[in-house]
Amino acid sequence: MSIEIKVPPVGESITEVVLSRWVKNDGDAVEMDEVIAELESDKATFELTAEQAGTLKIVAAEGDTLPIGAVVCSIEDGGAAAPAKAKEETPAPVEEKSAVSGDKSAAPVAEKSGETYATGTPSPSAGKILAEKGVDAGAVKGSGVDGRITKEDALKAEKPAVAPAKPVSAPAAAAVAAVAGSRNERRQKMSPLRKTVAKRLVTVKNETAMLTTFNEVNMKPIMDLRGKYKDQFKEKYGVGLGFMSFFTKAVCEALKDFPSVNARIDGEEVVYNDFADISIAVSAPKGLVVPIIRNAESMSLAQIEKTVIELATKARDSKLTIEEMTGGTFTITNGGVFGSMMSTPIINAPQSAILGMHNIIERPIAEKGEVVIRPMMYVALSYDHRIIDGRESVGFLVRVKQLLEDPARLLLGI
Repeated sequence: MSIEIKVPPVGESITEVVLSRWVKNDGDAVEMDEVIAELESDKATFELTAEQAGTLKIVAAEGDTLPIGAVVCSIEDGGAAAPAKAKEETPAPVEEKSAVSGDKSAAPVAEKSGETYATGTPSPSAGKILAEKGVDAGAVKGSGVDGRITKEDALKAEKPAVAPAKPVSAPAAAAVAAVAGSRNERRQKMSPLRKTVAKRLVTVKNETAMLTTFNEVNMKPIMDLRGKYKDQFKEKYGVGLGFMSFFTKAVCEALKDFPSVNARIDGEEVVYNDFADISIAVSAPKGLVVPIIRNAESMSLAQIEKTVIELATKARDSKLTIEEMTGGTFTITNGGVFGSMMSTPIINAPQSAILGMHNIIERPIAEKGEVVIRPMMYVALSYDHRIIDGRESVGFLVRVKQLLEDPARLLLGI
């Protein structure tokens, strides 16, 4: 008996998904609850699992946009034994399925007779990786369905080192010159995540009275504290002592003094939160995601560091769930890891404020009547002026600065 695998409901506001990657190939034997594909929505990536054991028959291709309830594939009873026997008895299917089954002896025949429109065509994610590497898709052999180039193929592909080493041949040199001076354009369909990010950013700019206030923080006290206790901290808790935990603790303390920064507008009402769910902006392979540290106000530095590492790892592996990215009362973004000196971060709606961290640079400053060199960081607070007044925004940022420049305040709560 054959069973159809359909796109499952993944959220109230999600009506369609993109089939980003096939984990299994057409004709493979799959087990019950085994992951067979990955689906990407505008918020997260989901795994599609087999609802019964059997042989996989692929219906949708990588990169297809599928509505909720659409058929992705089917699974037939019998596993891979029956298809394997059929391949031994009839030579024609051997040529067509050799790329899928992995039979190296039949692979040359499949290259000649089994090509389809998908042969040598990269999936959207693979195309992006190849473009960044500067690798021609024609030089990559696809291992996906019908010879399609998968993300794994693109990650393994390397730019040929032969091209630069062939200045001996005049035709080759002419070809290189033509490529270097070309004015080619590439078009690539926006991912659901990128479309959602673009839409939300424009909405925030158009529907909020957003302003940004700046300050600077002397990071020497925190850097001295980290240098003194980092080894003992890692030995005891198993994680490093980073800057994010200090900033998160400082923000949670400052939010207690300025509750409007932790609030949001809902219609004609202002909703104040007595808890701090801190969103942290993380750069993932498919774009910017914002997982949440729940009840950060009740966490220790070690608990925050462990949660940050866990969420960042999930983001890089595209394993974040919608629940882990839904909600949040305040956001922290760290552009300093990319070398940003100063920026004006955009509010993460429906929140009312976001704190931007930047890179640390040694600069001369006046301290007790003397010019000294200190590691300084610019911090920026973007806020919705409809709910947060200037006094509150500046006071909040000054409070964060005080707590960071005197870390003992974080432990004493003063």
